[in-house]
Amino acid sequence: MSLPQEAPQRAPRPFSPFEFWVAFRYLRARRRHGSISVIAAFSFLGIVVGVAALIIIMAVMNGFHHDLREKMIGFNGHMFLQGVETPLTDYAAVTDRVSKAPGVTLALPLIESQAFVSSPSGSSGAFVRGVMEADLKRLPGVGDHIVQGSLDGFDGAQGVAIGIKLAERLGLRIGDTFTLISPKGAETPFGVAPRLKSYPVAAIFQVGMSIYDAGYIFMPLAEAQAYFDLDGQANLIEVYVDKPDDIDALKPKIEEAEQRPMIATDWREFNKGFFDVLAIESNVMFAILMLIVLVAALNIVSGLIMLVQDKGRAIAIFRTMGATRGAIQRIFLITGSTIGFAGTFVGLLLGLLVATHVEGIRHGLNSAFGLNIFPSDFYYLTQLPSRIEPRDVALVVGIALFLSVAATIYPSWRAARLDPVEALRYE
Repeated sequence: MSLPQEAPQRAPRPFSPFEFWVAFRYLRARRRHGSISVIAAFSFLGIVVGVAALIIIMAVMNGFHHDLREKMIGFNGHMFLQGVETPLTDYAAVTDRVSKAPGVTLALPLIESQAFVSSPSGSSGAFVRGVMEADLKRLPGVGDHIVQGSLDGFDGAQGVAIGIKLAERLGLRIGDTFTLISPKGAETPFGVAPRLKSYPVAAIFQVGMSIYDAGYIFMPLAEAQAYFDLDGQANLIEVYVDKPDDIDALKPKIEEAEQRPMIATDWREFNKGFFDVLAIESNVMFAILMLIVLVAALNIVSGLIMLVQDKGRAIAIFRTMGATRGAIQRIFLITGSTIGFAGTFVGLLLGLLVATHVEGIRHGLNSAFGLNIFPSDFYYLTQLPSRIEPRDVALVVGIALFLSVAATIYPSWRAARLDPVEALRYE
């Protein structure tokens, strides 16, 4: 009579509850390996700080880039056309043809020149732009940002519109008069005499970018032609399009509508150096802050190696009880990855929370400690921008998780290679 055979025992499936139970038990503090828990805690905090800092910095850099771009191309236009060979005396006809080109939302002639501004309260340099009233009201960067006065009757009143910071610097209010001084004046036997003329302030605008609010003046086109001795001429034609990123596809259509020799410059060429610097700064900041996450991942490596050494006897017992090398490896992989995953999740929440309320936090710190974080005169913008891009957040989270998992590979492999006989020999 044959004895019944015992059914062969099945090895537990990968990532079984037993493996998670052992891994989480190793994360709990014990007196014997309190230093390991301290390393795990610092690894966790390092990943939290690194992920949060990356999300916040990337959001601020994206907001800074987006706001500057919107204000620059909203104030200056998307394409600039300058006449060559002959003066731009036919600007009205050229403007009319270009404005009808597909994709063009606005085309306007203007005169632009530098001048010196003086008032009883101060003086400053400025860019003077001569535009027509109808065009100035349609400018997206100016017409919708008048904070004092009005542009009604701008063409006939001989008044000017100035930026709010320039008005504050010169101590000017609506109706006050200042003197505009141009070095290109009338020629005399003693040389070129500066041209001086007084103008009243008809309107004050606030774009929200200090370089424009503190350095630009708009006057009627006819008055600018007379002041700068450009009778019947314009310096250039400014063009706005509905899709600035598709400017290359629109250029041939605009050039076809010009019907005269002109030089065309788009907003990317005009601001290329500035936006290239912003892109480099963003990439460098990303690389520097990612080092925080990398250091935290290295702490996970050191902590797990110490844990493997401390748990050598327990690993040997698990192996003699039938645990496979794969199970041992997964236990320590779960232990280390839990630190990385938890730190990444908390850092993600903290980063999104701060990035969403970064301007309010700035105001709170300025009020509480009397600071001047993000001064507008230095950073061009009047408020700290923030723009969360899902692609950047996914990149930060993905890299943090990858480093966290990668940090567990060597310690978990070392634990799986541990020989139970050698581990129990001296026990």
